[in-house]
Amino acid sequence: MEETWRKVVILGAGRSSAHLIQHLLDHADAWKIHVRVGDGQLKVAEEKTKGNKHSSVFQFDAKDELHLDREIAQSDLVISMLPAFMHPMVARMCLKHFKHLITPSYVSPEMREMHEEAQAKGLIFLNEMGVDPGIDHMSAMQIIHELRSKGADITGFYSLCGGLIAPSSDNNPWHYKITWNPRNVVLAGSGGSAHFRESGREKLVPYHRLFEELIQVEIPGYGLFDGYANRDSMAYESLYALQGIPTLYRGTLRKQDYCQAWDVLVKWGMTDDQKVMDWNGMSIMDFTQTFLPENAADYIQRTVSKDKLFLLQWLGLWDVTPVPIDRGTPAEVIQRLVEERWELAPNDRDMLVMCHLFDYSLDGKKYRLQSHMVMEGQDAFYTAMSATVGLPMAMAVPYILNGVWKDTGVLIPTLPHIYQPLLQELKEKGIQFHEQLTER
Repeated sequence: MEETWRKVVILGAGRSSAHLIQHLLDHADAWKIHVRVGDGQLKVAEEKTKGNKHSSVFQFDAKDELHLDREIAQSDLVISMLPAFMHPMVARMCLKHFKHLITPSYVSPEMREMHEEAQAKGLIFLNEMGVDPGIDHMSAMQIIHELRSKGADITGFYSLCGGLIAPSSDNNPWHYKITWNPRNVVLAGSGGSAHFRESGREKLVPYHRLFEELIQVEIPGYGLFDGYANRDSMAYESLYALQGIPTLYRGTLRKQDYCQAWDVLVKWGMTDDQKVMDWNGMSIMDFTQTFLPENAADYIQRTVSKDKLFLLQWLGLWDVTPVPIDRGTPAEVIQRLVEERWELAPNDRDMLVMCHLFDYSLDGKKYRLQSHMVMEGQDAFYTAMSATVGLPMAMAVPYILNGVWKDTGVLIPTLPHIYQPLLQELKEKGIQFHEQLTER
């Protein structure tokens, strides 16, 4: 009898897709899959597949919905690595053609509305399957379920994650390099006030204070990190069934000094992405002066420490070279500066750090459990970001294609029968959590 091969279509072959594609190709024979990879640039898809006999590539324009529709119609499972706002369009095509879907992005309201139809058609739309969201869900829920099985009362939950640079490649004073979408790096936190709960009281931290109100965590072997709050921690109260928990905080990790200096850019207005300006003929120094009062030297001396000023100067804010764009927002100018100065060199190794803190009481005693994971990349191609974003999705493929997971509809990986095998497989790939328990 002829063997049945299934086709996995990947839409988007950007920097986070290297491990996803490689893992699928490594298992193509065993899983009987053909991996078809599409990107806006054919060369990018070819670089990721490397001519593997179980792969094919295609170029597409994301606006060409007819082409995407044809590709999805010929697939068995679709993995969308497109920008998050495009996932619902892909999902509608998957509904039309009865195809399963995996994405690494948060479930949008539009995606959530497709739950019942996906269920009725026996389809799995598995979202939030990257690192954050993704591995954070799986690792946190595993501990939450374990603590509850022991009868523990969870009183505090902190979850922080950061895409950073490994110590061996940390050679700039910001201790940071671009490992994912640079626009998102520049606009981090600008979408609205951060909302979390601390000691029973809900907190709102507006964008202009976000990078000055920090928490610290220590990762053994890697030192201290600063964390700033993500936009909406409170959504996880129901998502993780933590109703009424006194402290609930999700945040982003950076090495020390980064947030303090970035805070200056925010307060000066340099991360504004609304006001479009003409910069033609201006130097970067002129650009900087645009945001400062007439007595700039005195103002800076009064408001910016020498350490912060050094980082701003290193970023090139007082260079006499031309502004890198003729017209655009201040945030776009800053993006061009950081893309150049925080560029990941070919042999650089990035680093993904995730840390959960659980405060709980059990048998009359109070404890804090720290669970952390550190993953260093191989180089600028096979990055830690690529591994932690891509591997969970790749590992989910056989469970979906072979009908192992019976759940249908719009899902995220918070169920034990989903996260348990995936965490074990991730551990075998070096993505492993380590725990420290202290009595408080």
